[in-house]
Amino acid sequence: MALNVFDHDEYRPPVWKSYLYQLQQEAPHPRRLTCTCEVDNRPKYYGREYHGMISREEADQLLNQAEGSYLIRESQRQPGTYTLALRFGNQTRNFRLYHDGKHFVGEKRFESIHDLVTDGLITLYIETKAAEYIAKMTINPIYEHVGYTTLNQEPTLKKHLPRSPEAPDGPAPAKDGGNAEERLTSLVRRATLRESDFTPKYEKVHNFKVHTFRGPHWCEYCANFMWGLIAQGVKCADCGLNVHKQCSKVVPNDCQPDLRHVKKVYSCDLTTLVKAHNTKRPMVVDMCIQEIEARGLQSEGLYRISGFSELIEDVKLAFDRDGEKADISSSVYEDINIITGALKLYFRELPIPLITYDAYPRFIEAAKIADADKRMESLHEALKLLPPAHCETLRYLMAHLKRVVRCEKENLMSSENLGIVFGPTLMRAPDLDAMTALNDIRYQRLVVETLITNEDVLF
Repeated sequence: MALNVFDHDEYRPPVWKSYLYQLQQEAPHPRRLTCTCEVDNRPKYYGREYHGMISREEADQLLNQAEGSYLIRESQRQPGTYTLALRFGNQTRNFRLYHDGKHFVGEKRFESIHDLVTDGLITLYIETKAAEYIAKMTINPIYEHVGYTTLNQEPTLKKHLPRSPEAPDGPAPAKDGGNAEERLTSLVRRATLRESDFTPKYEKVHNFKVHTFRGPHWCEYCANFMWGLIAQGVKCADCGLNVHKQCSKVVPNDCQPDLRHVKKVYSCDLTTLVKAHNTKRPMVVDMCIQEIEARGLQSEGLYRISGFSELIEDVKLAFDRDGEKADISSSVYEDINIITGALKLYFRELPIPLITYDAYPRFIEAAKIADADKRMESLHEALKLLPPAHCETLRYLMAHLKRVVRCEKENLMSSENLGIVFGPTLMRAPDLDAMTALNDIRYQRLVVETLITNEDVLF
């Protein structure tokens, strides 16, 4: 996919806001208050900051010398539990302290007490000084001005590149040489991507994971500094977008996956895969179906007979390694059942089934309706619950299976037989007990059978 940089009239590099960065620089530094005497039964994971079983009042007297001073004490009320006493805002604050291989008082886990206290002081200082500012961070985000709203513009290639958010006041331009794409933030990458006019614009939620950023980083939604020592924010595992945790709740569902983050084809979320490769459907579905229709429609027991599992695994590895360049021709895999097996395996390994968990109950309910017309109407409504990429892939697959049924005299595969094969492959019961899931198998078969028979009407 081509990368372009916008003309000055069309694109402005974001201005990264420095206020929170400056506050982090001003935050108190940790001051360990060491115990001058030997303390019995000191836990091995604490150092000289451990003072044994002392009261809150004693801890307060010891810590009243300087901001940021801290010690660890054993609780008098609950022996065997430990408290971090920390001086901040001219008062001593007490936090229940835990250790499970790492130190923590909340969600974040730290290798050392010093790091925990450093992060805590930064957080306390910023949230005390800038509480109102933080509450309003998501108002007027830069994301709306530099994000997907620019995707449909016709960019003009220029020699200048956007600036990177590696310093608080919008630092130096990228150096000459190297790959231009690697120098762009994920935010700017989205602003400079050009989508094909023929590619459907599927909606996709971001796949945010808590992330520790090395060095200063700025939120690509609100443009504010991401404060703290570790776990300062979240990063989308699919497109690389970096945002505050609170900003992630208001980011639009417009993830544009980056192939640098999407490393495989099998076991990858379907919408993520098609957006990353800029296709209507997963290439493995298109390529396998094209190969099957070119040389296998009349093969007896098509989809029912299994190919060698080791060779099916080879096809999977080929797609994961080579993507659309994978060679699945007859010269490499003579047995068409290997290709059908690879296609079924792809659907089985989807983390969210083709007929999604959310839509599953509606499809099962529709299959239970005795009246054929009402069942069709209910299935039509159920299809509307599927994400667009799932619905398009299901439509393409059902049209293919209908062509398989047209060769039933040769391949002996009726729509009922294909329903038996594909029912459990395309639909999986969400957290149902074994007996209910077993009872659902006949309805799964009926769903697929009806979709094949009425493909031209339902889609």
